[in-house]
Amino acid sequence: MANILIIDDDLQLCEMLRGYLDFHGHTASYALSLQDGQRQLEQSKFAVVFLNIQLPDGNGLSLLLQLRETAAERPEVIIVTTQFDPEGARMAIENGAWDYLEKPFSINVINPILEGALTYRNQKGSASSLRTLLLRGSVIGSSAPMEDCLELAGRAAKCDVNVMICGETGTGKEVLARVIHQNSRRAEGRLVIVDCAALTEGLAESVLFGYKKGTFTGADSDREGLVQQADRGTLFLDEIGELPLSLQKTFLRVLQEKCFRPLGGKNEIVSDFRLIVATNRNLAEMVGDGHFREDLLFRIQSLVITPPPLRERKQDITELALYHIDRQCKLNQREPNRVSPEFLEVLLAYSWPGNVRELFNTLDSCMATAQGDNILFPKHLPVHMRVEAAQSTIRRRQTSTQLADFNPTPLDLLPIPLDSLPDLKTHRGLIAREAEKDYLKTLLNMKDLDVNEACRIAGLSRSRFYELLRRHKLLIPAAMIIPPEKKEYERFDLQAPMDDTGQRLIEDFEKIF
Repeated sequence: MANILIIDDDLQLCEMLRGYLDFHGHTASYALSLQDGQRQLEQSKFAVVFLNIQLPDGNGLSLLLQLRETAAERPEVIIVTTQFDPEGARMAIENGAWDYLEKPFSINVINPILEGALTYRNQKGSASSLRTLLLRGSVIGSSAPMEDCLELAGRAAKCDVNVMICGETGTGKEVLARVIHQNSRRAEGRLVIVDCAALTEGLAESVLFGYKKGTFTGADSDREGLVQQADRGTLFLDEIGELPLSLQKTFLRVLQEKCFRPLGGKNEIVSDFRLIVATNRNLAEMVGDGHFREDLLFRIQSLVITPPPLRERKQDITELALYHIDRQCKLNQREPNRVSPEFLEVLLAYSWPGNVRELFNTLDSCMATAQGDNILFPKHLPVHMRVEAAQSTIRRRQTSTQLADFNPTPLDLLPIPLDSLPDLKTHRGLIAREAEKDYLKTLLNMKDLDVNEACRIAGLSRSRFYELLRRHKLLIPAAMIIPPEKKEYERFDLQAPMDDTGQRLIEDFEKIF
């Protein structure tokens, strides 16, 4: 059965879930803090993690992002929260969470969700062979986001559905299209690439569908269109959002029927092509603005793949840089350049808005300016890049120092740079935690108050009261410990965190009893 981790600060929930999971044959353990959860994840492998978002020492979503970026065989994560947040749910699902549960929930809902996650995980394990057997071409990188992308590419290669590759400029959409084509049953056919941004409205139809001799001035002979060239192969429409609206209806019919009529032609021609499209635009918004046909969008997005931007796969930057430098040196028949650690540090600190394309162009520039230099240093990089990397490093150090001494009151927030502020949820959690500690201190300092009365005022059970005291490292004054009889003392007060006087008082009670 499965090894499962529960990360939640609610001890009662953790005990209940662990008992339920143990009863069903799983091995369950729990952590009451984010730090402890991270430690257990580093030490052991887990199939599923139940993760609370709001933890005393941090936001659970940060751990979810960390798992997505670093864990090769990462567990399936089921988010558990006391307060439903639509934005939090969206972020969790987009970053790979299996499901999102709101407390309180019935224990009966756990089993179907858990079984679904485990079944999917087992299938994913067998599907990993798709990545292993995939001809990657010039795809470089082994980060978790890139591996996920390649897994989808492998699935796309094994079927013939239309594929839409969405992503920022420079993320390698065309490279991914080539990988899909080269690993498909159509690999022996052509991969025909069409740059829709270069198609003018007057020429688009003749370029795609071809024309017959004499159709217009200059048509001296028949010309085969790109759709016909893609017969038994793959048609790749790059930047399909730029396809003229007047042509979209015509192309929709071609896509449905897999046949077309050249300009000036009388007969339709069949073309058995597989379609892959790419875009860096939000086609759904374009549909709302009337610039893209909704029916065409539905037809082309059978399978959507989103290659990650370079800032989300920084683990791959070093590998990409060394690969490109070695390749360019071989092409130019020159001794390979070495790179200094400081050079790589700047590459890792930069945000790369132009993604892999910008990285490769930057490296080409560095090698051009480093003629005769065997080692690349930060000095060879563009000034704006070194400035941004330096600023990013300084901000990180300042933020780490400020948050280490952070006292969450409005006045303390003012000196923190705007781009270094914690998010609102984190700040709210810090304030709530500090307010909780202050309340407990006030409660403990009240005169003529025993534990029973303190719990009544606070509206807490004894176990929850003691748990909060331990979390905030607070001690119960000796005056609050008044055991009316031995059984009451044994049942509750032995669990309480006590000061030295309280401990001596308990030892005296033990002698008496």
